[in-house]
Amino acid sequence: MLDVAPGATYWFLGLAAASLVVVGVAADLPTRPPPDASAAANTVDALAASEYEGTATHPVSANAVRVTARSLSLRSSAGSSHATFAFAPVTPAPPGSALAAVARGAPPGERFESPRALAAAAETARRDARDADWRTASDSVRVRRVNWGEVRVTLVLA
Repeated sequence: MLDVAPGATYWFLGLAAASLVVVGVAADLPTRPPPDASAAANTVDALAASEYEGTATHPVSANAVRVTARSLSLRSSAGSSHATFAFAPVTPAPPGSALAAVARGAPPGERFESPRALAAAAETARRDARDADWRTASDSVRVRRVNWGEVRVTLVLA
């Protein structure tokens, strides 16, 4: 007959508990990397460095975004990442604003009375974005370089 040592039961229970802990830790690990803020910032920099008008869109898979005149941060369940613009300052376009409409492709003359009004709105948006909070992210970062008269603005809508 096969006898089981009394201490073997405790070893078995301890091994089972340790296995449950390992499985719990493994289940909590992220299954994908955090969103790539650097790639999105490179898209912004490509237009900000140009002297010509242009539009670009960079897809992102993030739940939250924070855009300032000098940086972009993305956050998802896998973590967060942050990137600084090399060609700052850029102008964050608040959703629902006239700047956002221009970032989406509206001619600046339809949303602003003059280049001076566009420049004033851009300056206000850059100032307001200094203490930007996290907000819900869209599925892409949209960038538009606008040249209107003497005004040169790079708009970022995320």
